[in-house]
Amino acid sequence: MDRARTAAAPAEAPAAHRTGVAVEHAEQRPPSDGEAVFAVRDLTVSYGSNPAIVDVTMEIRRGEITALIGPSGCGKSTFIRCFNRMNDLIPTARVRGEITYHGVDLYGKGVDPVEVRRRVGMVFQKPNPFPKSIADNITFGPKVTGMKFDPDEIVERSLKRAALWDEVRNKLDDSAYSLSGGQQQRLCIARAIAVDPDVILMDEPCSALDPIATGRIEDLMRELQERYTIIIVTHNMQQAARVSDRTAFFTAEVESEENDHRFGRLVEYDLTENIFKNPQDSRTEDYVTGRFG
Repeated sequence: MDRARTAAAPAEAPAAHRTGVAVEHAEQRPPSDGEAVFAVRDLTVSYGSNPAIVDVTMEIRRGEITALIGPSGCGKSTFIRCFNRMNDLIPTARVRGEITYHGVDLYGKGVDPVEVRRRVGMVFQKPNPFPKSIADNITFGPKVTGMKFDPDEIVERSLKRAALWDEVRNKLDDSAYSLSGGQQQRLCIARAIAVDPDVILMDEPCSALDPIATGRIEDLMRELQERYTIIIVTHNMQQAARVSDRTAFFTAEVESEENDHRFGRLVEYDLTENIFKNPQDSRTEDYVTGRFG
């Protein structure tokens, strides 16, 4: 599945021209046609009796940055947490449908959620370093997962990949809380990298950061793309356009007239350039042009 698009008529004029949303990265670096890291089929996630997302089908390809966009309440965070089974930690969460990871059923019998989370790292909305030294933040994951490693080597390598080494190399024993917000977020990325994952999930990683720190994280994502597959949730459409290869737009629907519970549904999934310049569903066009959301 190279793309999942709806059959609605194309927009009258390219959406990017109406919004000023830049898509230069999507134009300069065509997405790969490589293997699917994740294949999602008819995925529905509920909390108790209330659905959060319904009937999602899509593929995440190796070496790409995939952005998930949509209004609040459309299930983006619920969806991204399915890829490393973080929803398992919520007692009322129920997952139906299928997600395969390199062809293996992610929710199949015998699959260890801890190993899934080692292979699929996560960076959260707000920086959440551990109350430890900078170096201890990096080595924590390898220690608890039983990896054999050289502490000095893994600290330096992880911090270099997270573009933080030059700023902290002389204060590795300092508290992680001594770093700025942007530095803390890069430390969290370095911490995720330290256990040698295959995929990095980022749930609005820049929402608590200033524009300069945001720019550094975005540059870092492009550098990390050489080694990792990245999925990012973002409310910032300009950010999605700048950094991603493919974009999935989710909308929020109301369950019924009697029940105003909102749940998410995938509307359109395509190359980022197409989503912003030539969306095929009017709901996508309305969202990227700012008519709702």
